[in-house]
Order: sequence, then C-alpha cells, then structure tokens
Amino acid sequence: MEILILLSLVTSGLAFYSSSDEVIVLTPSNFNREVIQSDDIWLVEFYAPWCGHCRSLTPEWQKAAKALKGVVKVGAVDADEHQGLGGQYGVRGFPTIKVFGADKNKPTDYQGARTAQGIVDSAMSTVKTVVNQRLSGKSSSGGGGGGGGGSKSGDPEDVIELTDSNFEKLVLNSEDMWMVEFFAPWCGHCKNLAPHWASAATELKGKVKFGALDATVHTVMGGRYGVRGYPTIKMFPSGKKDGDVVDYDGGRTSSDIVSWSKDKLAANIPPPEVVQVTAEEVLKDNCEAHQLCIVSILPHILDCQSECRNKYIAIMKKQADKYKKNMWGWIWAEAGAQPDLEETIGVGGFGYPAMAAVNSRKMMFALLKGPFRDLSYGRGSTAPLKNAKLPPIQTTDPWDGKDGEDRKIVGTPSRVKQIMGTSSQGKESCRDSFSRIGKLWGHLKDRQIVGTPSRVKQIMGTSSQGKENCMDSFSRIGKLWGHLKDGQIVGTPRMGILWGHLENGQIVGTPQEWANCGDTFSERSKL
Repeated sequence: MEILILLSLVTSGLAFYSSSDEVIVLTPSNFNREVIQSDDIWLVEFYAPWCGHCRSLTPEWQKAAKALKGVVKVGAVDADEHQGLGGQYGVRGFPTIKVFGADKNKPTDYQGARTAQGIVDSAMSTVKTVVNQRLSGKSSSGGGGGGGGGSKSGDPEDVIELTDSNFEKLVLNSEDMWMVEFFAPWCGHCKNLAPHWASAATELKGKVKFGALDATVHTVMGGRYGVRGYPTIKMFPSGKKDGDVVDYDGGRTSSDIVSWSKDKLAANIPPPEVVQVTAEEVLKDNCEAHQLCIVSILPHILDCQSECRNKYIAIMKKQADKYKKNMWGWIWAEAGAQPDLEETIGVGGFGYPAMAAVNSRKMMFALLKGPFRDLSYGRGSTAPLKNAKLPPIQTTDPWDGKDGEDRKIVGTPSRVKQIMGTSSQGKESCRDSFSRIGKLWGHLKDRQIVGTPSRVKQIMGTSSQGKENCMDSFSRIGKLWGHLKDGQIVGTPRMGILWGHLENGQIVGTPQEWANCGDTFSERSKL
C-alpha cells in the first residue's frame, strides 16, 4: 500500500508549487543551467516544506511570479531536500530569498515585504539597475558562463589518483561510496571541472571518496566502464560493489556535484535502526541529531504480547527503510514506560499504538492520526513541545523479546508510600504517581494486580486533567485496598481486595489471601 508521507512538519515540495504555476522548481540538476548561465534576472526562494512562514509566502510568491512573467523569472528551491544547494548560498533559515541580478555569482538578499507587491517592486528595482549598468557599458559577470558558479576552494589532495593497478583495491573492494572522474589531460572541459571536483571532494571528505583516473593512460578501467568521452563521471555506491555503477547526470559545479552525491549517498545507506527508548541518550541521539524523529508508543506487553509487538516493530522498520533518504530517527517506547514522553506528544492512557513526528530543532510535534501503518500527512495538527524542550526519560531495561507475565505484588509497606510518591502536603501529580505504581502493579486481572499504567489510571479514578488531590484518590483506592491513616495506606481491605499477605516482611500473594489477615500493616508486620 502506498504510504502517504508526513503531515505539516514535512510536506512534499509539490504541495507548494506545481507545473501549472509560473514559479519554476529548481534543483541541483537544473540550477546552473536555468539561473547561473542565464541572462535573465532571477528571484529565488529557498524554502523548507515544514516551514510555516514558507507556507504563508507561497500564494504571494505565486502571484508575484505571474505578474513578473516575461520580465523577471521566479524560482523556488526545496533547500531541505537539496541542502548542498542551499548551503552554497549561505541559507540558514527559511524562507530565504535571493536576487540573482547582474552578477549571478554574487546574489543579494531580498529584504523587502513578503507580499506580492513588495516582491514585484524589488524585482523592478533590480531590472532598472541592470538595464542602467548595461546602458553605461558595464559588463555582467553573470549569464552565459557558469565557469565559476558555485566553486569553492578545495584541496586537490582530497582527490585520489586512480590507476589500473590500484582501482580494484581502492574502489571496488571499498565499502565507501566513490565518485570517479575519467579524464584526458588535453580535455578543456576536464580542466574546467578540476577545481570544482577538488572543492566537492573537500566538502564531502569523510562521507564520499573522490577519485580521478587518466583514461588515456589507464585504458583497462576506462574500457571496462565504457568511457567514450571526457570527462566521464561515474558513481560507485557504498557497500559491496557488485557491478552496479551509476552515470553522473548532474551539473558541473561543485554545488551540483555535492548535492547530487548527497542524494545518492542517502539513497544507498542502510535503513535506520528502530530503537527502544531506554535512556536519555537514546532520545537525544535519535531526535536532536535528525531533522525529525518518529516516535511510536506501543501497547504494554500484557496487552500486546511478543508476536503482536513484533508486528508493530516490523511496520516501523518497513517505513524507516522506505524513508531512509530523509535520515529521520525512529524510536519506540512501551505504553506507560515513559510517561513524560507520552505527555509531551499528547498520548496517554489510551489509543495505543500511537505515532508522532517530533522536530527537535523547532520544538514542535504532530500526532499522526491515520492508521499505524501510514505516515499520514495532514491528518495531525502541529503543536509546540511542552516547555519547549525534549522530555526527561526514565532509565529502563530493554525489552527481552519475550511475552509478558502476570505479576504478583511484592513490596514493604514503607515502599508503598514511597512508590505512591506523596509529598509532605499529600499532593502531587497523580499521573506521575500512577505511572510509578504501574511499573509494579498495573491493573486488576482475575483479582490480581497486573497490567498497564493506563489501567491503573482508570482504576484510581483520576480526573480528566490527570491531577487531583491525592488524598482523595487514596481514599478511593481505599475502597478497594484499605484506608488512610497518617497519610499511609493501612487498614482492612474493603471487600477482601488488597495486595497479598506478609511473608518475611514482604507483601506478597493474591488479594483473596488477605481475607483472614489482620487489620493494619503494623499488625501484619508482626506476623
């Protein structure tokens, strides 16, 4: 089934501009040809699909493009997808608008109003400036030749010299992705490419390896890969080299080469790991280091045993593989194990499995409301993360891959008070205390206390706000288990329902076994 991609945090660029617009969609493969080598004046918007300001600008940008048709060209670059192209022009925020006027290699920043009228006024001012320059005889260093477009200083030493004798060892037996230029020393285009090739090699050092082979001398490798003209560029994907070679079809500037290489690198990397959240570091590694992290809260193991849970994890892995190019983080937690995380993404007590997308850079999230097998675009509204930060994470043991087992309650009376977590005033967030209870007790099943914190919350009777006077909630607990005395849970179990009996100073057993026991914890401790 075709998966719809992700909500308003990450929307397809086609949702912004289409072929029916006057706005020209620009990519690394056409930017140099359309903009740098053109004599036209260009206004170019660098945007990100998840950016709210970019979304607001879209209708004004389209209106301005329509008004400027035939006078000034208007384009748009998805700089979130084509980060290399945006990085070339120093894009650090969205939207960023650049004016490519007389000197295409030195675009200026647009600082006007984000309205169609403001954009048109700025464009016409640029037109007047360019025309006056031409009238006065000043030449433009822009259109007509992209020789220097996007070129940055690079170290030629970062380009590895390849030969017939070392090609197999360095390239074919390598796990790295390689970009290889087959050149001829007398080739003018090869000479023009050289500084761009070195610049791209320097920028991608440590990620992609760049090589150059003189195919007029080392004819074996040139012949093997069908080199007929110069320069010929081929990409050897990362991992085992099993004969798959990709012809380079991008532009000839360093930015073109870098952007194309990054896209291929992302497409050839293995799928990201789907990780259980068991510690603070797991959340940071998978959310802070990525544009987005996809967070799933899976049902408690007693409500969804190993076979059921593994199916959900398999769904996550399949989606992680499908969208690996986006380099998102993928994490999951068991219902109730990370209450702060659940509260942060608007989950808690019901609705499992649940999935949310978290943007830690903007401290926003969106709860995905479609089927769990889908990353549902547009079906969840975005909201800020609580306290504008990632939530605290409780350290837990990782799942052992086994089915869950019903648990008896074990603990001392003093431990009961500690777990309940009452303050000196006898009040606190009952949600927090119930989550702690849930780690040991869960819910009632066959009159034993087992299960998930969500059921605990239901049994405890918390208000819809998740907070109340804990003394009152303890009183309701007392209707099942006992009564309060000096802030401690003591007394005779109402209706014979409590936790067990004392054995070697520990509270153990089933509720039924309490029927003939004493009246208070203190009395039972004497047994």
